[in-house]
Amino acid sequence: MSTKEKFEEFKNSASDLNPKDLDNFFDSLEPITLEEILGEWKGGQLKTGHPIVAALEGIRWYGKTFISQLDVKPLVCVDKDGNFFSDTESMNGEASIWPVAFRDKVSTSLVYDGVPTVAHFRKVDQNTLIGIRDGKDALDQTGNYFYFFLERN
Repeated sequence: MSTKEKFEEFKNSASDLNPKDLDNFFDSLEPITLEEILGEWKGGQLKTGHPIVAALEGIRWYGKTFISQLDVKPLVCVDKDGNFFSDTESMNGEASIWPVAFRDKVSTSLVYDGVPTVAHFRKVDQNTLIGIRDGKDALDQTGNYFYFFLERN
């Protein structure tokens, strides 16, 4: 099974995924550079039962926009009228991107301006990324990370 096929299997799963399977898949992926990540991305959650899902649904999270290293809109949301906006309240600001080591690989990571939270990215392919939310209070009650994906618009 190809990397993309495995990702699609995870993405389309009707039941909760085993976080250890996602850990292994994430660790097998290649890093992404600052230049490769620039642009607009539509996001989604990989089903693990992590409580952050409810918060993202509550703010109507759509995706992320990487304009430059120091200008990132991490919580692009959709209002009730269908308009896109950058939610700067939920995470106390926006973000920047930096090369950061995580699990023995240096890859582009998103660092929030106002909270001790980092999102680490690896690429499924040039148009598909998997992210892990890391930082204080990032793990759920069973000790697992929140996994999400981004697909290039």
